[in-house]
Amino acid sequence: MMLAVGMIALSLGTYAFRWAGPALRDRIRFPQRAVRLLEIGATVLLTALVAVTAIPAGTGKFGFALPAGVLVAAVLAWRKAPLLAVIVAAAATTAVLRLCGVA
Repeated sequence: MMLAVGMIALSLGTYAFRWAGPALRDRIRFPQRAVRLLEIGATVLLTALVAVTAIPAGTGKFGFALPAGVLVAAVLAWRKAPLLAVIVAAAATTAVLRLCGVA
């Protein structure tokens, strides 16, 4: 029962956030400095997420296969390659390096 209540609460909260953007777009004006800080904040947050997921945590030994795959994906995304090509190239790079023992 508690799981259902939590799921309903989260779905209502998600719906409210999605509704608030279009509903409040014309009513709320942010200063230009705040808009710029929010844009920079989003970029920093995404960069931190990539950095945390690219380097595995733990006590075990790990190689450079995963960070190399992420680097390949970043370069291809920067060059505006199709998303499918980015994913396949990153996965292939990681797999080949692990197969070669770089893992």
